[in-house]
Amino acid sequence: MRPRAWCGVLAAVALSATACGGGGGKKADDAGAAAAARSGFPVGVTDCMGTRTTFDAAPRRIVTSNAAGLELLMWLGAGDKVVGTGFPPGAGTLPQQYAAQAAKVPVLGRTVIPKEKLLGSGADLYLDSFSSMKNMGKMGDAPTAEEFKAAGIKHVFLKSTACAAMNKAARTDLSGVEADVQELGRVTGTSARAGELVAGMRRKTDEVRGALADLPADKRPTYFLFDYDAGTKQPMAVCNRQVANAVITLAGARNVFADCEGDFKPVGWEDVVAKDPDWIQLAVRNRGSEEANAKAFDEAAEFLRTFPATAGLKAVKEGHFLRIGSERTTIGGVRSADTVREIAHTLHPDRVK
Repeated sequence: MRPRAWCGVLAAVALSATACGGGGGKKADDAGAAAAARSGFPVGVTDCMGTRTTFDAAPRRIVTSNAAGLELLMWLGAGDKVVGTGFPPGAGTLPQQYAAQAAKVPVLGRTVIPKEKLLGSGADLYLDSFSSMKNMGKMGDAPTAEEFKAAGIKHVFLKSTACAAMNKAARTDLSGVEADVQELGRVTGTSARAGELVAGMRRKTDEVRGALADLPADKRPTYFLFDYDAGTKQPMAVCNRQVANAVITLAGARNVFADCEGDFKPVGWEDVVAKDPDWIQLAVRNRGSEEANAKAFDEAAEFLRTFPATAGLKAVKEGHFLRIGSERTTIGGVRSADTVREIAHTLHPDRVK
């Protein structure tokens, strides 16, 4: 029997025991506590500020802030508990094995979920990726902690992304993403599956790390993540606390803005020109189809080729562009390890096959 099914049986047993009348109250309480302990509960998690939330059982109705949270729940085998999402996945953006299931999830917001819809969703858990992502634009009127509590919704963050700006040191590996996977596994009663996923991620990143082990730091190419959708008037730098810095570093490149502390920071084009990167990632946000995404990648490349400030950059003149979506790089998830390998293969094809 799968872990989440077993948890459901235990929960049902505990519920039926507590529902019985008569003098069995103490025994029922003991049975419920024993069932919870066997299923790994209670589970305590913290938010970006360290405030603790306790789960006595796995959530049954989950809303996700975006496709990244939805995908992670699919990987964990808890996708059947998702009752709504914001920023829904576009066609072809999720792994094929989850596409049909994801397409059935109600869309509560094409971007940020309106507060009224979120609070009225009937969810008992809201999985949030966005608490400090300033470059996502206005995040709307988010519910307060008191409003979440009144609606019976527990609020959990993917800390590797949402809390990135609060990290105390530069991120150069995927340990924070792996911690998110493991924590959400504990919350949803899918810890065994979470362990498998993390082991798979580590195998991939360890292979890349091994292939590049003898490559000196000064021989690793410089790299600029161009967030086209953040605007072209003033570029947005990915700083050293952001998960993308870890992805870039693990892939054997040097983030040109790795000296910037925090997650994101607006910079000037003169700053990018001064860095003169060897490679530029055209990090467009998903448009909902392969055709629309290809058009956006083309537009981003054309901007760099025709904008006077960037036309003379080394990467632009040599056509050293990577067409990898923004979300895959700046939001942590199981496929962050795949993004590491894809970048590494492009930059070091003789070492990473």
